[in-house]
Amino acid sequence: MSDWRLETPIAFFIFNRPETTARVFAEIARVKPPRLFVVADGPRSDWHGEAERCAAARAAVEDIDWECKVETLYSKRNLGCRERVSSGLDWVFEQTPEAIILEDDCLPHPSFFRFCAGLLAHYRGDTRIGMINGSNFQFGRTRGESSYYFSRSAHVWGWATWRRAWRFYDKTAVAWPTLRENGQLAQVFPSATDYRYWRKIFDRVHRGEIDTWDYQWSLALWGQSMLCIAPNVNLVSNIGFGKDATHTKIDGICSEMATKTMHFPLEHPAFVLPDSPADLFEMRHVFPTSPARRVLHKLRGLID
Repeated sequence: MSDWRLETPIAFFIFNRPETTARVFAEIARVKPPRLFVVADGPRSDWHGEAERCAAARAAVEDIDWECKVETLYSKRNLGCRERVSSGLDWVFEQTPEAIILEDDCLPHPSFFRFCAGLLAHYRGDTRIGMINGSNFQFGRTRGESSYYFSRSAHVWGWATWRRAWRFYDKTAVAWPTLRENGQLAQVFPSATDYRYWRKIFDRVHRGEIDTWDYQWSLALWGQSMLCIAPNVNLVSNIGFGKDATHTKIDGICSEMATKTMHFPLEHPAFVLPDSPADLFEMRHVFPTSPARRVLHKLRGLID
C-alpha cells in the first residue's frame, strides 16, 4: 500500500481507556489522515479516577507528526453512549460529506482504511448503500467470489458512511411506532423469532431504556432499505472486552478476533443484493434472538 494515500477524514471516538486509545491511534497515525475529528465523552462525577483516565486518553491522541487538520469535540461532563456518539457524528457530518469512523477499542488492520476509502468513493452516489462495515462475523466463511458482499447487518466496530445516509438517523427512534404498527419492518428478518427479538429492542430504545446509539442506526438503515457492505475478511478486532467496557464486559468468540489483509484492487460484486444466507448465519450465531440462543450466547460469553 506504499503508493496509496488516504484522503478521507477519520472520526475517532474516545472516552476513558488510554491504553486501547493509544493502540488504535497508532494505526490511524500509520495512514496519516489529512483530517481527524476526535470526539470525547467526559468523566462520570461518581467514578473515582475517571477524570484522570479521560485526560490520559485525550493526551494519547496529541502526538500528530504529519500534516493534518485536527478538530476536537470534548465534553466536560459525561453525556453517555447514546448522546455522545450520536451528537458527535452529527457534528462530524456537518463538516464533511463522508468519514471513516473508529472507537477507542476497535483496532483496524492497515488495509481497513483503503477498503473504506475506496468504497466510499465507489458508492458515493448510490443511495442503495448505507454504510461500509469493517467487521466480518462469518468466522472464516467466504460469501461469493468478490472482496465483499452486501448485508442487512450494520456492524460499527470500525465503519464508514456518508452524510446522505446519516441524515436519516434519529437517536430517539421516533419512526419506530409507525414501523411496528404497519408491520413493514418484519420483512427484513428471516423469521418471526428474529423480528420479535428486534421489536423488543426497539421498544426499549424508543422508551429510552437503553443508553446506546447503534440500534437506532440499524433502524435508520432498514427503514430506508439501505444495505451495508461487509468485507469477506475481518478487518477490525475489538480489543475492548473486559470489566471496564461499557457493554462488552465478557470475553467471547467476538473478542479480539484475528484480522486479515484485504487485497487490492477490489473485486466488486456483479449485483447489489443482500446475501441472505450470510445474514441468517449472523442472526443465528451472533444475535441471541431466542431463549435457546441466549443460553448458548451466555456460555460463549457473548452476552452477560
